[in-house]
Amino acid sequence: MRNLQGKVILVCGGATGIGAATVRRLCDEGARVGIGDFNIAAARALATELNAAGGDIVAWEYDQADETSINSMVASALAHFGRLDGLFANVADLQTVLSDGDILSNDCALWERTLRVNLIGTVLLVRAVLPTMLAQGCGAIVLTSSDAAVAGEPERPAYAASKAGVNSLSRHIASKWGRQGIRCNAVSPGFVLTEQLDANMCADERLDAQGCPQPAPRRAAGYCRRGRLPPVR
Repeated sequence: MRNLQGKVILVCGGATGIGAATVRRLCDEGARVGIGDFNIAAARALATELNAAGGDIVAWEYDQADETSINSMVASALAHFGRLDGLFANVADLQTVLSDGDILSNDCALWERTLRVNLIGTVLLVRAVLPTMLAQGCGAIVLTSSDAAVAGEPERPAYAASKAGVNSLSRHIASKWGRQGIRCNAVSPGFVLTEQLDANMCADERLDAQGCPQPAPRRAAGYCRRGRLPPVR
């Protein structure tokens, strides 16, 4: 991620955590950046900070679960910047993660919300930007997946399934439009203690989550006894 002078990148889920760190790095490399996020206060604060240092950053509020909202945000970015060279789709509903137990305890509403935001919302984001990138003859798309997609954990099946879907989506995009100049990759981070997760976890849960990425039987049983979730990636 170097020498991006003048390139336009849209970072969805860019207000905090991994997304915000990516926005900062893109800005350092000379890119013009659009931030899409439901946390518009944090997104605007980040844009203001980076613009004061000489960046070209604009923030828009949108809802990852709503197609109209997604299309409006992308249209606003295109109207402002005039082109779009890259998309970083870095969005997941972390509230549902905290309730995502197993297939016996999860109700259909949790599955529908998780898939709607994490997978279908990502599909809709890509659908919104692809026509412009195809018309340009080039474009780079990066999707945030998770190692939960392949880890086979005893908890969070809805989250894992949604991220496995993101992996398949990435391969589809790359194979379908690669010859037309579209690159698509998925990144699979491990546990990251974001602001949203930090606000919903107690001190012991934070220590357990950061110290136990492996599915050891004794540790997994400990989570069950204490009613806690394993680490979130």
